[in-house]
Amino acid sequence: MGGLCSTMDPNRRRQGGRGRRLDGGRIAQLPWVEVRNPHSPMEVLSADQLEAIHLTSLRILEELGMEVMSPRALAILGAGGAEVDLGGRTVRLDRGLVENALKSAPMSFALTPRNADKRVIMGGNRVNFGLVAGPPNVHDCERGRRPGNYRDYCDFIRLAQYFNAIHLIGNQVCAPVELPANSRHLDTYRANLLYSDQVFHCTAIGAGRALDGIRMMAIARGLDLEQIAASPGVITIISVNSPRRFDEAMSEGLMAMAQHGQATVITPFTLMGAMAPVSLAAALAQQNAEALFGVVLSQLVRPGAPVMYGAFTSNVDMRSGAPAFGTPENAKANVASGQLARLYRLPYRTSNASASNAPDAQGAYETEMSLWGAILGHGNLVYHAAGWQEGGLTASFEKLVLDVEMLQMMIEFLKPIVVDERELGFDAIKGVASGGHFFGEPHTMERYEHAFYRPLVSNWQNYENWQLGGGKDATQRATDLWKQALKEYEEPAMDPAIREALDAYVEQRRAEIGGGEP
Repeated sequence: MGGLCSTMDPNRRRQGGRGRRLDGGRIAQLPWVEVRNPHSPMEVLSADQLEAIHLTSLRILEELGMEVMSPRALAILGAGGAEVDLGGRTVRLDRGLVENALKSAPMSFALTPRNADKRVIMGGNRVNFGLVAGPPNVHDCERGRRPGNYRDYCDFIRLAQYFNAIHLIGNQVCAPVELPANSRHLDTYRANLLYSDQVFHCTAIGAGRALDGIRMMAIARGLDLEQIAASPGVITIISVNSPRRFDEAMSEGLMAMAQHGQATVITPFTLMGAMAPVSLAAALAQQNAEALFGVVLSQLVRPGAPVMYGAFTSNVDMRSGAPAFGTPENAKANVASGQLARLYRLPYRTSNASASNAPDAQGAYETEMSLWGAILGHGNLVYHAAGWQEGGLTASFEKLVLDVEMLQMMIEFLKPIVVDERELGFDAIKGVASGGHFFGEPHTMERYEHAFYRPLVSNWQNYENWQLGGGKDATQRATDLWKQALKEYEEPAMDPAIREALDAYVEQRRAEIGGGEP
């Protein structure tokens, strides 16, 4: 264990190339690319069904309303024309308010981190994959399951930076529980900015945590708050307390982000049978109403503020009540939610999730089911795309690598087929006699190095050679790969003056927060 921990020094630098396999070769991975989905989205709902869900959502907003626990949000909603019952903290919206909000919400938007080359666009046919976010625990196959901690947190950020299939960092890939809960967000934001140069997620539990993330990204980019409002660089997830409750902390975080022009993703937590009705149509109607309510609040705070339609509808195990992910119902919800997002001309966030307790076959097939639902539904942000395990309770090093393999395969799948005279290869077909082979043909020799996807984890050796190489399964190979990736990691350069400014900001804010809330 001591040897392994010694490879995780926060101050280390990578030597050599971008990556090497344990046998001395380079880790083969795809380059950083802007991923596009060129295919038509799947539609599991007819036009009539989509309209029925939409109209039911409007009934929920008009007749039932939402509980809003933030006094400031209640005031903004009331001033914006909503019907506010202050005694019951219930807010009802008429459809005109919803329509006006949808008119001002952008169809797409860009998020620019400190490295402008890592800019991501949310909307259209773009697909962006995010690191797992939020688990309290960490797991790898050598050290087992343990509470989240800062050292592991930093290593996950390094892996997100290393693997090009991961486009942005979610909210606290694991909770560093040894750090004070009221200020640990400062440490994680700092790690996000030092060990990666990607877009990252601000914690929106209250306005203070959100503002700290906005200000630290602004410092890293050399901007002031007015400039970063015009060129957003951070994003947050507003998790609705389904059914039909916006708590005070999340409402304050939403308003702070919107006020400063940063992106919010309104994501109801609609688990069928628990926080939503057991039927998929009803769960989608409730999810839709809750998402639209958040969109309205964001646009009342700042018309034109970037906002996304978020979906997290899945089901529970009706025998135990435990959440289930990667189910057929979850995949259908991912596709149907994409139809709803397109109806409202909003960018769409979905997830790549599994309920498996280990980086095993269950984790793979449930994740793949979720991923296909996200792609067929034309998700623009696939959250929890790499490293999610145990229904979101654990961030796994091995699962991250296995997920990157699946993401890379999906990226390759989404590349259009080229059909032209050279690719049709008539002369190659003509040049090989019946019953012959194409191994030595010029058409093959010109292309063989890059003709096909080269896997990260998969082993295509025959059984005998696989045994001679140690007979490791995919999970064991994933252990080797995350360890090698950490050895090969290179910290992105940062101007020393900016680093000093970030450090000073963290120390200043830590002192200001003291024992209170930010």
